[in-house]
Amino acid sequence: MMSLKLFIEPDRSQWAPLCRRAADDDPVLAARVGSILQSVRLRGDAALLDFERQFDGLTATGTPQEVLQVGEAEIQAAFTAVPEDLKEAIEKAASAIRKFHEAQLPAPVRVETFPGVTCTQQAVPIRRVGLYIPGGSAPLFSTVLMLAIPARVAGCEDVLLCSPPGADGRIHPAVVYAARLCGVRNLFKLGGAQAIAAMAYGTETVSRRDKIFGPGNRYVMKAKQLVSLSDVAVDMPAGPSEVMVLADDTAVPAFVAADLLSQAEHGPDSQSMLVCASASFAERVTAEIDRQAESLARRDIIRKALDNSRTIVLNDRRDRIDFANEYAPEHLIIAMRDPRAAADSVYAAGSVFLGNYSPESAGDYASGTNHTLPTSGWARSFSGLGVESFLRRQTCQELTKEGLASLAGTIRTLARAEGLDAHAAAVEIRLENDKRSEL
Repeated sequence: MMSLKLFIEPDRSQWAPLCRRAADDDPVLAARVGSILQSVRLRGDAALLDFERQFDGLTATGTPQEVLQVGEAEIQAAFTAVPEDLKEAIEKAASAIRKFHEAQLPAPVRVETFPGVTCTQQAVPIRRVGLYIPGGSAPLFSTVLMLAIPARVAGCEDVLLCSPPGADGRIHPAVVYAARLCGVRNLFKLGGAQAIAAMAYGTETVSRRDKIFGPGNRYVMKAKQLVSLSDVAVDMPAGPSEVMVLADDTAVPAFVAADLLSQAEHGPDSQSMLVCASASFAERVTAEIDRQAESLARRDIIRKALDNSRTIVLNDRRDRIDFANEYAPEHLIIAMRDPRAAADSVYAAGSVFLGNYSPESAGDYASGTNHTLPTSGWARSFSGLGVESFLRRQTCQELTKEGLASLAGTIRTLARAEGLDAHAAAVEIRLENDKRSEL
């Protein structure tokens, strides 16, 4: 029998431990990842080949570029291998994602703060970006769309993608197809912490990136955290996946069970949380979980994930919403009366799904929103990925002689009050030069 641990009307003082995630900080993991990063930094391609042999079973021979980069022949083979119905589904999803992300492009700002003083702000694409696409037992070609499309919309000119190869030594054909559909030209057969290291530091074959994007397992997440300390920007903390369902008696137990199972199948360290109004509803969901799980191919993984998952019974609607904000889920499904009103009180969630007919899988694939979202409670302070993630906001100011003269007194007073005489002098020298030129 599969079930989530049940907690009925827990006191608010107990909420914090109930919000803990499955994956705790692991110093052994951090040391292993740090060793991989250092090896790639020092040894470049040679280290990448060693780690790919060790972790991904690499057997191919040749130059690092021949072995690690996806060549044109492999790309053509991938196009042939992807079934037509899957191509059509990828293209339809891409259309929705592109439409939603094009609407996110920010408008330029231009303001005259004083006469003769003009300030502007414009969005500038990050030039060199790296995309990490998880592989293994569930290659996430949908993540290619979620990363590459906003990069393309933003105008990033140099996009590189890394994904671990399968047992055949190749990246999943659908990943390759989706990448080319989105205009990505540089694809590498690299996974895990070594892929993050390659993009962070650069090697003889993989060029250094300015920012790295994409979800991954604990090794990938830890690698992103470590390289972000001093070497390269990363998108957000995106680790093991999670979902929370807020439910009352208007929710459909079969639908809720399906959503909890869909998230649990991502991996054994995923977490599914049900916050509902009654123990009887929780029992009906548990029965549905057992019934539906029997037909699922990844039920062993699901079972492990559900061991880390919980059902919280809170009869009061306000308490359920407050608990959601305390947990700050990556995905939040609101299957309650007037879900939009409930969503207006949510201030900590990666992405919100309203009503009985908005499954989390719609956002994962084709509704148009992005599925790269903050996990582990980081939704309190991080947004999900969007076009703005691939942009920098760059400001500019232009002062005329008259504009500088009108602000000179203010600048001098502020600079001298801070003890920064050179700042004041940079204004005065210009004003004095103008006076001399008038004589």
